[in-house]
Amino acid sequence: MENMEWIAPCHFGLESVLKREIINLGYEIAQVEDGRVTFYGGAEAVCRANIFLRTAERVLLKVGSFKACTFDELFEKTKALPWERYIPEDGRFWVTKASSVKSRLFSPSDIQSIMKKAMVERLKSRYHIQWFSEDGAAFPIRVFLMKDIVTVGIDTTGVSLHKRGYRPAAGKAPISETLAAALIMLTPWKKDRILIDPFCGSGTFPIEAAMMAANIAPGMNRDFTAETWTRLVNKKYWYEAIDEANEQIDTHIETDIQGYDIDGDIIKTARQNAENAGVSELIHFQQRDVRDMSHAKKYGFIITNPPYGERLEEKERLPALYREFGESFRRLDSWSAYMITSYTDAERYFGRKADKNRKIYNGMLRTYFYQFSGPKPPKQKG
Repeated sequence: MENMEWIAPCHFGLESVLKREIINLGYEIAQVEDGRVTFYGGAEAVCRANIFLRTAERVLLKVGSFKACTFDELFEKTKALPWERYIPEDGRFWVTKASSVKSRLFSPSDIQSIMKKAMVERLKSRYHIQWFSEDGAAFPIRVFLMKDIVTVGIDTTGVSLHKRGYRPAAGKAPISETLAAALIMLTPWKKDRILIDPFCGSGTFPIEAAMMAANIAPGMNRDFTAETWTRLVNKKYWYEAIDEANEQIDTHIETDIQGYDIDGDIIKTARQNAENAGVSELIHFQQRDVRDMSHAKKYGFIITNPPYGERLEEKERLPALYREFGESFRRLDSWSAYMITSYTDAERYFGRKADKNRKIYNGMLRTYFYQFSGPKPPKQKG
């Protein structure tokens, strides 16, 4: 089972960032589609991808893909897949999620039950047994149907990768860790540059930036479903990936990363989250209004997720809030600002047209990532 195909789903609109991450890990890309990147790698790839990837939602072991327009076809082609290669006799297996876009088969519950039946039939004939105890390791199956093409994968991750473990208490409307990491990667920010988030909430942008600066792998302190797949993935690969992650950490670095929020309680939460992530020394959190945002140095970055106004009383406050944000930004004359928001009048009240904007789906919510670029700093004389 040397080279396998692995599927890494991500937020729609951020496939290019994830692709770059996978290439940097040393793996070859097989395919890039809306919301997922498929790549080739050996058994160790599952350990390294789960531990190191900042922008993937999970990692799936690809079992196969085929065209199915009827439930009979779905049953027969699922049954034809080599399930015994992956699932042992005592394995616990079920179709945990089925999603269908522009396909003739669209009922998730029907897809799930038919595929489970087909897998049972296949494994019965291979293991020569009539009944499965299913009391061993878990093998949750995830299925995507796109224009009648069925792609089948086994989830190696378990709880989604955005659950890094540092944020037990999120503030209101938090941005996910994987999305925050991807948005930072879309900017030219580097660890030696200044970064401020004036609406930092529970601290996700500053914490993700600090983890990148210190080279802390996001999946270091959590468990994964595939750790129990002893037949497929040698335990030593997990230990090697953790050793590799530990060797790369460098918290003895100089950073200027700041998070502000008008709510003092939320700032306390952000400080606790940064402590949990091991980066509290690298971030300065402060209770501060966006009107009071300032910095003595030039060429800094603002990366933020301002309020969208999901609640009615917030909505009335939005024009003033974005206007204040725009005014504070104009005083930082050489800075760049990046904001993700679903507020359609963001540019109007911010007072400036974005140089670029990118459509990104945050769950089902359509948001835009607005980019206001400042001048590049002068080159350092060598």
